[in-house]
Formats: sequence, structure tokens, C-alpha cells
Amino acid sequence: MTMSNQKSVGLDKPACYRIKVGGRLNEKWSDSFDGMTITVEQQDNRLTVTTLTGVIADQSTLYGLLKQIRDLGLPLLLVEQVEPE
Repeated sequence: MTMSNQKSVGLDKPACYRIKVGGRLNEKWSDSFDGMTITVEQQDNRLTVTTLTGVIADQSTLYGLLKQIRDLGLPLLLVEQVEPE
């Protein structure tokens, strides 16, 4: 069964992702995260949230980025596939 309104997701296809983590990463980390755009914002509850946005080559690369986030000890808040800006 195929749903026509769902995105095609493949393990070997590039896709744009938004990843949010608790804590602060500055722009110098961009190269470590495959050139993703990094933005930092202070939430109302005083939590600092870093958002990484960009095209990731495939699912294997995505898992590698998530491993880096884990290894840095940053709490993962959100991972979502988004439309490129």
C-alpha cells in the first residue's frame, strides 16, 4: 500500500533534517557536523537549545551525526526531516 501524500524516505537518499539538542554549540562546530547551519536560542524556561539544520547525505551519515551528539553528552530533543529552505 502506498500513500501519495507521504514523503519518500530512503536509506541512501539525501534529505534535509532539523536536529535540536539541549546545550550550546557555536558555529565552529559546523564543519564537525557536515556543514550544517547551527543556531542557538534561549527558551522561556531558560533552557539553551541548539538547532542544526541541513542536508544529510543518507541515513548512515545521520546516525553518525547522532553518535557525535551523544558523545558530546548533549541531550537529543528533536530529529525531523524537513523541506529544504
